[in-house]
Amino acid sequence: MAVPRLAITMGDPAGIGPEIIVKAGTRLASRLQAGEISLVVIGSVAALRSAEAMLAAAPIPEITDPAQPFSLAVLEAGPEREPIRVGHMSAEGGRLAFLAIEKAVRLAQAGIIAGIVTAPLNKEALNLAGYAYSGHTDMLADLTGARDSVMMLAHGDFRVSHLSTHVALADVPSKLTPARLRRVIDLTAGMLRALGIRHPRIGIAALNPHAGEGGIFGREDIDVTAPLVATYEGSDITVIGPVPGDTIFVKLRGRSYDAVVAMYHDQGHVPVKLLGFDVDPETGEWKALSGVNITLGLPIIRTSVDHGTAFDIAGKGIAKEESLIEAIDFALQLARNPADQGPLAAQAAHPAREG
Repeated sequence: MAVPRLAITMGDPAGIGPEIIVKAGTRLASRLQAGEISLVVIGSVAALRSAEAMLAAAPIPEITDPAQPFSLAVLEAGPEREPIRVGHMSAEGGRLAFLAIEKAVRLAQAGIIAGIVTAPLNKEALNLAGYAYSGHTDMLADLTGARDSVMMLAHGDFRVSHLSTHVALADVPSKLTPARLRRVIDLTAGMLRALGIRHPRIGIAALNPHAGEGGIFGREDIDVTAPLVATYEGSDITVIGPVPGDTIFVKLRGRSYDAVVAMYHDQGHVPVKLLGFDVDPETGEWKALSGVNITLGLPIIRTSVDHGTAFDIAGKGIAKEESLIEAIDFALQLARNPADQGPLAAQAAHPAREG
């Protein structure tokens, strides 16, 4: 079996991406040497060298041809137009973050790499550079020509897909349509099958308190969610909902479901990150963060860390690499089971369109 080859995009080079990549490379050294995995970092070589010097780590070899054999290597995303200042947002950081993603996507489309693992970028820096995206998810959808991609966060077997993400809360009700909800459910089921779950159980979080309380608090759960959920009766996907948002994640933690569909960004992100943050009880500071961000509905594999650029601690050598290693392992699992990706690829190519 060929060694799965993954690309790690650096994200914003002024953030913690370079140092968590260096730390992950050190932690994964034995697996890399054993030929279990092959990794190419795409980003700012200068930023990577600074992180290596700070952490007293051996330099990762630079390559210009990603098709050549390697266990761990770095590929320049693009020439730097101005120096990057660690911990400081800039248009240049946003530009290099985009170039890294663009290059990784092209390599994945050409079959040179099996998947992409992304370190964090800064949305404001990205837009300052002239790239009008709200983050990785819509950027990757645009670069691959996919429509209606879906964000899933995972902390172990605690998996949450999102109906909507980076939109104003006032706009969320308009995003809840039968076509979009079906799209999210089907892609979530496809990912669960790729993870070996043959008959997925998916809980659907209510948009309104108490699932609308008979219409007193809104009718979206009654008029949209409940009828759509009913269409799955008799299928090989068990779909339950709408379930009030204040109890559904307790049920997910209790393994009543294999995944939950959240209606909006904070509804889904808060419970996953609450579980993923390791907080020092004496100082109140977070010591580590685990969890993986997966983009569903793309024709390529993409996983990511579940945290941001953390400009406030960048360059101090204290950023933790656990989430990056989890994202690598998740992508590796998917890359080793290409036959399981069929439903995801097919749905990415033929997405549901909303009228």
